[in-house]
Amino acid sequence: MKFLNAFAVFAIAGLTACAAPPQARVTAAPLPTPIKYVPPEVGLNNSGLDTALAGKLDKIVKVAIEEAVAPGVAIAVGRNGHIAYMKGYGYIDWNQPGSPAVDSNTLYDLASLTKVIATTTLAMILEEGGQLDINRTVVSYLPEFNSPEKAQITVKQILTHSGGLEAGANIYATARGRDQYLYQINARPLEYTPGTNMIYSDWDMIILQLVMERITGKTLDVLANEKIFKPLGMIDTQFQPAIALRPRTAPTQVDDARGGLLWGTVHDENAWAMGGVAGHAGLFSTAKDLALFSMMILNGGEGVNGVRIVKPPTIARWTARQGKESTRTRAVSPRWMRPSHDSGT
Repeated sequence: MKFLNAFAVFAIAGLTACAAPPQARVTAAPLPTPIKYVPPEVGLNNSGLDTALAGKLDKIVKVAIEEAVAPGVAIAVGRNGHIAYMKGYGYIDWNQPGSPAVDSNTLYDLASLTKVIATTTLAMILEEGGQLDINRTVVSYLPEFNSPEKAQITVKQILTHSGGLEAGANIYATARGRDQYLYQINARPLEYTPGTNMIYSDWDMIILQLVMERITGKTLDVLANEKIFKPLGMIDTQFQPAIALRPRTAPTQVDDARGGLLWGTVHDENAWAMGGVAGHAGLFSTAKDLALFSMMILNGGEGVNGVRIVKPPTIARWTARQGKESTRTRAVSPRWMRPSHDSGT
């Protein structure tokens, strides 16, 4: 299997399946009208960035594609609140003569970036608005999460992956939908006593999703679009992309158990079994949209279009170190990370 999504501050690289996509008869959706940026070729010169950057990026990506790291790459570089440079390289699939070329509008399966772009950002917004109290127990929001050993697990503990839940399991083999996942996660034994360790867990983000959905009465995809994507102008960021978007969606891998090529369908099996919308995986987006999101974070919660979705103190608190035991500066959710002297991040 060849699969990768790599995300730097303003760059996304996607790796797709080895097999070629079938020649599906689909109608290409019109490209969205983007937010008006400084044109890339002008922006690079006016941004203060080294004008040799384009050539350096070309060289790096050329080597990566030649070495089969990825069939295509999309890059967006931000500077001083603007996208200074965007470019696509290669194609959305391996060894396919008619495969569409990658550009800044190519959709990629974001995998675990869903936890950051959608789930924990929504938690920030709901906490700031007084709807979510991260110091409350999970069971106080989800009465079904009621096994005795889990009674004292708090929302903050699931955000910091210290609530005792295991990393994950193949629940997708038998469970379908939110209710069955909540039942299964509640029934499974804890990996450790809550608050005594930290294990990165997909279950934490699924439980957080269910808490927020219970509070608001809306599903995660609807909430994220209303409170994050639409306000910031992230018009391509979505769960479950339509079939019409396939010509600009990168496939991920061939999965015979799920009908062959996964193309516009979430790669993560548990997210798929939950219906394609899950707190830990399932989101699709573009390099351009991720640059918009990144600049919002760097700008203390305000988008490049002047729309604020969260206040600077909230951003600062949620991206601060949460424990001395960590070798990295982590946020309330460890999916937010900053470089430290010893981490190499």
